[in-house]
Amino acid sequence: MTTISGSSTSSIGSASSGGGSTSQIATLTKQITQLENQLKSLGTDDSLTTEQKSEQEQLIQSQIQMIESQIAQIEQQQAQKAQEKQEAKKETAATNVADGINRPTATNSINVYV
Repeated sequence: MTTISGSSTSSIGSASSGGGSTSQIATLTKQITQLENQLKSLGTDDSLTTEQKSEQEQLIQSQIQMIESQIAQIEQQQAQKAQEKQEAKKETAATNVADGINRPTATNSINVYV
């Protein structure tokens, strides 16, 4: 059972290093599902003592918490990028507003007849 948990931790690092954030979240969610299945099967495993089961359960639960925190971090990065894009749009819109001098509006224009 320990080797299965070890392979899960090695795949956590590879999932967070590449690809789009949506695919990262999907991969991490699959890993959580696999770890939850390991927890379920741990309860029916008679080859381990109760102490070993307890240790494995704690290990798996800590891995699930790590993955959940990675998902939260990715979602926070997505929200931050979206906010930065919104702010950039607001800045470009603010600079394009006519001020009546160099860029006259319908109500703010100067007619000069010579």
